[in-house]
Amino acid sequence: MLRPRDVADGVSAFPTRTPTLPPATHTQSYALGTGQVLLVEPATPYADEQRAFIEWARGLGREIVAIVLTHHHVDHVGGAEVLSRELGVPLWAHRETAARLPELGIARQLEDGESITLGDQHWQVLHTPGHAAGHVCLFEPQLGAVIVGDMVASQGTILIEPTDGDMAEYLGQLRRLEGLGAKLALPAHGDPIADPSQLFAHYVAHRLEREQKVVSALEGAGPAGTTDLFIVPSAYADTARAAWPLALLSVRAHLVKLVAEGRARTDGDKYWIS
Repeated sequence: MLRPRDVADGVSAFPTRTPTLPPATHTQSYALGTGQVLLVEPATPYADEQRAFIEWARGLGREIVAIVLTHHHVDHVGGAEVLSRELGVPLWAHRETAARLPELGIARQLEDGESITLGDQHWQVLHTPGHAAGHVCLFEPQLGAVIVGDMVASQGTILIEPTDGDMAEYLGQLRRLEGLGAKLALPAHGDPIADPSQLFAHYVAHRLEREQKVVSALEGAGPAGTTDLFIVPSAYADTARAAWPLALLSVRAHLVKLVAEGRARTDGDKYWIS
């Protein structure tokens, strides 16, 4: 795996090995800016990979302003404390991420709509909850590039689970990203994505297609209803059984959405169509 790699004007990528969900094995970190530098995703918990990250960051030869956490998941923040300390730079994140990682002492809480100037680039902060409550993306309009964290991936898929995530929010934020008209998306997992608006739209369509399978399973169960476990085999018949434990989390996320929308009802165990 090539590292570092220049992926856009003033943007460098540096993948590190992380304990992430397969098929991904690495998380992409990024250095942004044509003047001062902003690092994104202090991901790796492994000492050898942390040393490589530090060498890369110091080799940029420019002032590092901060390290941004796109969200709180372990494959994105595993090196946050060490990398912040060794490089002598603060950690920035959304307040929802800061609340979930009080031990890190987030120095600046990022807000939706604010702009971070790095030389002649102006990166806009987008609060994009759904995969995680404090998830943020960074968008540079002139460059047409957007750092998307775990909103989409070019390797594997994105898990939305029912306690940490919110399926309705996630779909809404994907539509928001589609509306940016970005030329390039830079995900945490996998290679740069050209024509990302098409991929954002595909993700929405795919999730809604899966949701319809959940609805069909509920309709087939009739007024007696059914449990989330019994929905998985029909809603995910096209998925390997080994992945069904993760599929169950997605089914639950869809069910939470359907109940909130008044399209389904539950007694806490079974679900049925309203």
